[in-house]
Amino acid sequence: MSDYQQARREFYRLRCEATAAALVDKGFEAITAADREDAAQRIMDMIDPDETVGIPGTVTVRELGLMQSLQERGNPVVQHWVTDAEPAEIRELRLKQLTSDVLLTGTNAVTLDGRLVNIDGTGNRVAAMVFGPDRVIVVTGANKIVDDLQEGVDRVKRIAAPINAIRLDTRSPCARTGYCVDCEAGETICGVTVVMDRKPGGTDVTVVLVPEELGY
Repeated sequence: MSDYQQARREFYRLRCEATAAALVDKGFEAITAADREDAAQRIMDMIDPDETVGIPGTVTVRELGLMQSLQERGNPVVQHWVTDAEPAEIRELRLKQLTSDVLLTGTNAVTLDGRLVNIDGTGNRVAAMVFGPDRVIVVTGANKIVDDLQEGVDRVKRIAAPINAIRLDTRSPCARTGYCVDCEAGETICGVTVVMDRKPGGTDVTVVLVPEELGY
């Protein structure tokens, strides 16, 4: 690893550890993994082989190969990124994620003072993060750590939402412009904003921070 790569990794590690400490102060469980491989192994160790795992729309989880690892181990996995699925089938899968033993997801942003910031089009992901599953595991790359709430919202609007709109081939303006225009489009993917200021009552939430860039 070059000097500049080591410096970036150390910078990310320091931000992850500071954020983890703030999350713990807010009632969350939080750990900083050494790298993406360590994060994936730690998450697999947190989930029992017989537990049902709900995986909503999250690129980070898929980049870590966790869905495949869980399926190969025999865990029932509920995910709605199903090719050629009918809308009714997708809705049913989203509802099943709400009652899974474990929800495994990413986050759009996490602040240095320990808040999770997420914006959804449908709201199924953020709903499940707050209430439903017995446990929630949130994994995030250091690229999503921001200074404060406003920067978190800005990050979603500037980066995560336009990329996701392009991936989903929506008719949202940002899918064509590459930047947010605060649209009123029917297919906007920024319809629901949820800020988790503290751990929700009744739901165990563990945040796994990775000192690398992951997801959008």
